[in-house]
Amino acid sequence: MSGETVLRIGELSRRSGVSPELLRAWERRYNLLSPRRSSGGLRLYSLEDLERVRLMRRHIDGGLAAAEAATLVSRSAVGGEHGEATVVSPPEAQSELAAALDAFDEPSAQAVIDRLLATTTLDAFLAEVVLPYLRELGQRWERGEASVAQEHFASSVLRGRLLGLARGWGLGLGPLALLACLPGEQHELGLVAFGLALRARGWRIGYLGSDTPLDTVAKAADSLGPDLVVLSTVSDDHVRAVGAELRSLVERHRVAVGGAGASGDAAEDVGAIALAGDVVAEAGRVTALVQSAHS
Repeated sequence: MSGETVLRIGELSRRSGVSPELLRAWERRYNLLSPRRSSGGLRLYSLEDLERVRLMRRHIDGGLAAAEAATLVSRSAVGGEHGEATVVSPPEAQSELAAALDAFDEPSAQAVIDRLLATTTLDAFLAEVVLPYLRELGQRWERGEASVAQEHFASSVLRGRLLGLARGWGLGLGPLALLACLPGEQHELGLVAFGLALRARGWRIGYLGSDTPLDTVAKAADSLGPDLVVLSTVSDDHVRAVGAELRSLVERHRVAVGGAGASGDAAEDVGAIALAGDVVAEAGRVTALVQSAHS
């Protein structure tokens, strides 16, 4: 390793923020690290090993189990002059993802997502790639440039990956958000993305899914006492259709309405918070709101 930066396990631990014991466990269980031996028998780690550990931490912090995180790290291109992961620009990644999904090429789409998760933050992955892609796909579908099959296939692949990242998002000690789509609303990917953005800010998530009767939401909220109830819809008509029930819910809980349906006046008319911006910005806004209410 002449001429290379080499690290003993104590220095690797200091730089990565991972204990030596956990580093040894990751090396033993997942072959995450590739140390060389010094003449005296000490393990010597490279900057590439350091980057692998940092990527591992990033995936785990994003909600993945250790084994899943290690699999992603093993697929990532790590290296370069400074031991950094290969970075792809968001527009390029979105284009690659669209090409793979349009062609019903699930392995290639998964590879693009793997690379993004290994080289960017969860916020950037959601706000700069996934959600812009979904908006563009919806516009192409409306123009007749994307088929129903392509839309369903893309939604299925992305839903699986986002829910994989959501694994364990109900754990922890942070504020609790209860998430559901309003009755009649089937589009849930934006809501899942919002839940992931909240999770990245320390929230716990209770997720009820698409097309949820409002009395079901109300019963769950009354039982769980969440800090925030988030209801998603693409149409403010859905909000108006349940206006009386929503007002009753707003009287007992802090309620927000997100999605395209929040861009009109219906949400604010019933006293709910309108989340009309992008998921990352709005996750930051409601986090600050709840923190200030508790201070």
